Amino acid sequence: MKSLRIQSALGLFLRPCAAPSVAIPGLRAQARWAHNGSQQQKQSQLPLVPAPIPFVPDVETFLTVIGRGLKQHASKFPTWDALFTLTSEQLRELGIEPPRTRRYLLRWRQRFREGKFGIGGDLKYVENGTAELRVHEIDKTPLLRIRRVVNVPPGKKIEEVSPSEMVRAKGFTVKGTRTIVGPYALPMKHGGARITVTEGMWEDKRGHKVDGGERRRAEIRFKRRVAERKALREAQGYY
Repeated sequence: MKSLRIQSALGLFLRPCAAPSVAIPGLRAQARWAHNGSQQQKQSQLPLVPAPIPFVPDVETFLTVIGRGLKQHASKFPTWDALFTLTSEQLRELGIEPPRTRRYLLRWRQRFREGKFGIGGDLKYVENGTAELRVHEIDKTPLLRIRRVVNVPPGKKIEEVSPSEMVRAKGFTVKGTRTIVGPYALPMKHGGARITVTEGMWEDKRGHKVDGGERRRAEIRFKRRVAERKALREAQGYY
């Protein structure tokens, strides 16, 4: 019996025990630093001053398409480089207010560096802020015909443009056989559509508060119901 008790006691000491799950703050911080480091490295690889694109060739057009009234500040940026290199503090000194407008401009500058354009940003043939779109038909099989919207040089018909010159226009579709539909697409007299630089066409629309927003909505609606009941009692002659 004594030997059995000794063996059971030894078994307790020799039993493998699981390592306790202990959070290591340093390890988590290292993972976070590694993630932030990769993000910073990715941003550092982006061009500080991106090249203009055919649809947005200058400062005024850039500020026009992103909207929020920034077009009025176009004269404050002497060059394209200045638009993309001025700091937030320098933008404040130029009078670009309120702060949310500066933050909005800085966000769109970063998007432009990353090649994240709005409608028309992928177009190649643009003249005086206007691009022409045509319907290009491709016969995949005798029974299957694909229609897609392409950007072509101004004034040219689809038959006059080689497939290598055509540029696929994203965000536009073909309705029926010849009608091009999409944001800011206006039909042309002899077929196709035209898209023109328009103020706010890339703008991120701000939401509007309904009854004071989420935080005050319940309070405002309660007070409104109280006022409506009071007005109803007064109309019925109860004071």
